[in-house]
Amino acid sequence: MSGKFELNAEVRSAKGTGASRRLRRAGKVPGIMYGAGKEPVMLSFEHDPLWHQIRHEAFFTSILSIKVDGKVIDQAVLRDLHMHPFKPRVAHLDLQRVSATERLHLPVPLHFVNQETAPGVKLQGGLVAHLVTEVDVSCLPSQLPEFLTVDVGNLRVGESIHLSNLTVPEGVTLTDLAHGNDLAIVTITVVREVAEAEAAPEAQVATPAAEAQAPKAEGK
Repeated sequence: MSGKFELNAEVRSAKGTGASRRLRRAGKVPGIMYGAGKEPVMLSFEHDPLWHQIRHEAFFTSILSIKVDGKVIDQAVLRDLHMHPFKPRVAHLDLQRVSATERLHLPVPLHFVNQETAPGVKLQGGLVAHLVTEVDVSCLPSQLPEFLTVDVGNLRVGESIHLSNLTVPEGVTLTDLAHGNDLAIVTITVVREVAEAEAAPEAQVATPAAEAQAPKAEGK
């Protein structure tokens, strides 16, 4: 089990808001790593290298190698990322250690393909509606997918793809589906303007009849 991303960290001992504030002023990000039956470890990371890492979607669904003094001390997954309220800066990092033999739960993004060529879009003028953009999975760390692909290429207007229609790697379980919730994740809906245009002729035909039956106002 090796991490696609490596985070160089320093072990820190100072705790509290004041200590974290000083770290941030020095261009560093305070963090904590816990789990796997070990004691939590307080860490700090250089902000700029971390900022470049989190720009990759795969960072959030990858096993991260945590290095201190050039040596990997643990493998972990990102559990929480706190951002500054209004600046493009990371404020805090929460990491959870992983064990090669223990299953983990993590949200994985969905990648939708063949949307433009779906009959419901290309032939029927519908719109693709993403009902879910990520799903929670359970698997061993070595089986963790970066994303799951959803092929929309055969959908027509009014049709949907559910969790049970997804193809997942061996060993990966969709948490909602395991609990009996076969959620719809994408559908193709009719465009509102088209629906209104189709209904318009009926309204135009009905209008003259309605006007003929309506009493005329007396002139003043």
